[in-house]
Amino acid sequence: MAIIEHSAVLHAPPERVFALLERVEDFADYSDLIEAIEPLGDKRYRWHVHAVGMDWTFDVEITETQAPERLAWESLDGVRNQGCYRLTRVPEGTEVMLTIEYRINNRLLERAVNRAARPLVSKVSQQILERVEAKL
Repeated sequence: MAIIEHSAVLHAPPERVFALLERVEDFADYSDLIEAIEPLGDKRYRWHVHAVGMDWTFDVEITETQAPERLAWESLDGVRNQGCYRLTRVPEGTEVMLTIEYRINNRLLERAVNRAARPLVSKVSQQILERVEAKL
C-alpha cells in the first residue's frame, strides 16, 4: 500500500477548519478534479473524480470523527484507500496533516497511478486546503 502525506497551516482555529472539512459533500467545490460527491447516508459518500485522464468512482465511509482533531475514512469499493485529516493547533492557526494510503490490484494501472498519485494528491489537497481557508 502506498502512503501519501501533505500538510499545510491554515490561519484559523481548529474548530472552524474542522467544521468545513467534515462537510464532505462540499469537497467538490474545493478541487477541480472532484466532479461530484453524492451523500449516500450513514456517513457514506460516492466520489466522482477525474484524474490521470480517467474517471474514477468510489464509495467512502467516514470511520472516525473526533472534532476538532481527526477525521478519518476508508473506501468501500473502487480504488482501495483510507485516510485521515489530523488537525493540530499551532500559533499561526491550525496545522492540517492529510495522510492517504491506497492500493490498486492491477500492476500496470498501479504503476501509472503511482507516478501520478503523489503530485495529484498534493494538488488536490492543496486546492482543498486553500479553498477551505478562503472560505474561512
